Amino acid sequence: QKGLKFCHCFAVSLKGTSDPYVKFKIAGKEVFRSKTIHKNLNPVWDEKVSLLVESLREPLYVKVFDYDFGLQDDFMGSAYLYLESLEHQRTLDVTLDLKDPHYPNHDLGSLELAVTLIPKEGDFRESLRLSDVHRKAQLWRGIVSISLIEAHDLQPMDANGLSDPYVKFRMGHQKYKSKTIPKTLNPQWREQFDFHLYDEQGGFIDITIWDKDAGKKDDFMGRCQVDLSLLSKECTHRLDLPLEEVEGSLVLLVTLTASAAVSISDLSVNILDDLHERKEILHRYSLLRSFHNIKDVGMVQVKVIRAEGLMAADVTGKSDPFCVVELSNDRLQTHTVYKNLNPEWNKVFTFNAKDIHSVLEVTVYDEDRDRSADFLGKVAIPLLNIQNGERKAYALKSKELTGPTKGVIFLEIDVIYNIVSPTFFYSLAFFERFSLLLFACSLQIYVFDLFVVVVWNFELYMFPLVLLMLLAWNYFLIASGKDTRQGDVVSSQAVEDLLEDEEEDFDRDDKDSERKGFMNKLYAIQDVCISVQNALDEVASYGERIKNTLNWTVPFLSWLAIVALCAATLVVYFIPLRYIVLAWGVNKFTKKLRDPYSIDNNELLDFLSRVPSDIQVVCIPYNIHPYCWLPQDCNS
Repeated sequence: QKGLKFCHCFAVSLKGTSDPYVKFKIAGKEVFRSKTIHKNLNPVWDEKVSLLVESLREPLYVKVFDYDFGLQDDFMGSAYLYLESLEHQRTLDVTLDLKDPHYPNHDLGSLELAVTLIPKEGDFRESLRLSDVHRKAQLWRGIVSISLIEAHDLQPMDANGLSDPYVKFRMGHQKYKSKTIPKTLNPQWREQFDFHLYDEQGGFIDITIWDKDAGKKDDFMGRCQVDLSLLSKECTHRLDLPLEEVEGSLVLLVTLTASAAVSISDLSVNILDDLHERKEILHRYSLLRSFHNIKDVGMVQVKVIRAEGLMAADVTGKSDPFCVVELSNDRLQTHTVYKNLNPEWNKVFTFNAKDIHSVLEVTVYDEDRDRSADFLGKVAIPLLNIQNGERKAYALKSKELTGPTKGVIFLEIDVIYNIVSPTFFYSLAFFERFSLLLFACSLQIYVFDLFVVVVWNFELYMFPLVLLMLLAWNYFLIASGKDTRQGDVVSSQAVEDLLEDEEEDFDRDDKDSERKGFMNKLYAIQDVCISVQNALDEVASYGERIKNTLNWTVPFLSWLAIVALCAATLVVYFIPLRYIVLAWGVNKFTKKLRDPYSIDNNELLDFLSRVPSDIQVVCIPYNIHPYCWLPQDCNS
């Protein structure tokens, strides 16, 4: 375990400050990277980490960098920590003098560590597994959802007085690059993406804007920064960020969402393998504690072992796969294994189960720099179908889970839950839904009663009588001088103000319309034309079907229409209108109660759909089926 403190740091940035962070390497492999301390020459990290060391002969290589977003990070010094010189089971304060291998005589500051060397045998795994610090380092603290909206008044970088701007975001090791908006100083991106929040205090998001130049280096247009510690969680913030030292601003929507109790760890650090931890978890979800926390149904542990035979997504015939595990609203992912079709992750994911009927989704993606990840395969596993402790190979499927894709993934899943809690929870949910259903039924019965009263007492003479009463009421208001229409008279000054407002609106609309590109207008016109054409085609088609019914194009359907019209004539002649409307209303209001899964349909449209239109008649001049039209050789 190492605590980090940096002293006597020299300045690398132009303003006399640095943004230092530290990398640790063993045998050429990076094993840990610290957080970045912004604008500080004497940073204090106060971080702790546990590392697995295979051999004490391999020294720990420490390198310090100055973080520069958008540019290459500056080297600030390095040193070696020789593990063979450390005492076992004892915490030592170590000071490493940082040097530059090219200039060994230069003093670049020092790095202070508190180092404890623990043997791998004995209680090493237990102390590592039960370490609160280790668990804290593996937990996500939340999700940062960022919507990149637009920018205003950017600097022109091209000869035509415009620019081709795009935006780069970086938070720690997480990066995102937006699309490029060509030839504009007021770009609108309308993009959304997420970062994972590891620091409880928030952290910083570094943002830079660049001008895309084909064939040469992109031009820097400005930068800004977001301090997440100043933003409250569980609400959306609209940020209008001015660019530093240049003109222009950037508009963002930022939302901080707290994450549930989820964790990631290595395969060697497995909570359920520890007997004491497993006993505590089983006690937490035992029958005796069924009503201690109703919403805490159980826990799910997923071991993502490896995948085999994945699809090659890169032109090199390889992929850069990583795995995403999702349960309800929680989402965790593994590291990326580069240039490999048979990756091994060996990670353990732990979730809190809020619904035992949830489905665990495991998706494999191919990482692409500066682009969205490519889909490689997916599996969906209901929690109730899981056999605890069984290591199983799952065949990857398509996004819709309708068919297989290439490759398999090896998982081992454990689900521990309380049997009573979900039952009680779903009982409450059932009673809540049942009460809502009763309210909806009572409301429908009230509407039905009102409908019956109106229909039963309605006479045809009441319709003109209502119109006559409205005319009489308006005449009474005018005669008594209480006509409210006088309040609608607008003064000339108000008319002028209204016209000015309309002119301003027109000017504003003209400016907005000028910002839209010609292609957007062309696409909009094309969509409108297609919609109008489809609507006219449908109306004309129904007119042709009615004509063909009267022309006896399909004799069976024409005879059926004659029978239906005769029956309708007899019913309307012998049965009063109120009874017909009442029967229709009863059927309308009780259909969903009699058959909740019935599908509404229109019998008249169903009948006309079986009559061919003129185009279909041309395609099938012969071979008309006696019950419906069946096009045999129609290529239209």
